[in-house]
Amino acid sequence: MFMTTLQVAAGGAIGAALRFLMGVGILKATGPGFPLGVLSVNILGSFAMGFFVVFAAKTSNTHLSPFVMTGILGGFTTFSAFSLEAYTLFERGQTAAAASYVGASVVLSIAGLIAGVFIARGIWA
Repeated sequence: MFMTTLQVAAGGAIGAALRFLMGVGILKATGPGFPLGVLSVNILGSFAMGFFVVFAAKTSNTHLSPFVMTGILGGFTTFSAFSLEAYTLFERGQTAAAASYVGASVVLSIAGLIAGVFIARGIWA
C-alpha cells in the first residue's frame, strides 16, 4: 500500500506540473478570456484516460493504473476520472444514473465553490 501511494504521489506531481505548463502555454498563446487552458486539459486528460483504460486492459498493464490514472491523469485533471465514471455508468446501461451523476457533479461542484467563496469572504471581509 505504501509503494502504491508513492506511485500515486509521483504521478500526481508529474500530472500537476503538466497541467500548469499546458495552462501557461495556452494562456500565452491565446491570451486571457475563455478558459481554453482548462478546457484543453480536461479534453486531453479525458482522451488519455479512455485510451489508457483500454491499453492497460488489452496489454495486461493494469498494475500501472495507480501511477497513470490516479497519479498522472488525476494530477493533470480530475475531469478525466469524472468522465470515465460517467461513461462507465452509461456503458453499463445505467443511463439515468449517468445523467444524474453528471448533473449532480456539475451543479453541486459549482454550488460548493460558491459556498466556499461566500464563507471565505464572510471570514475575511
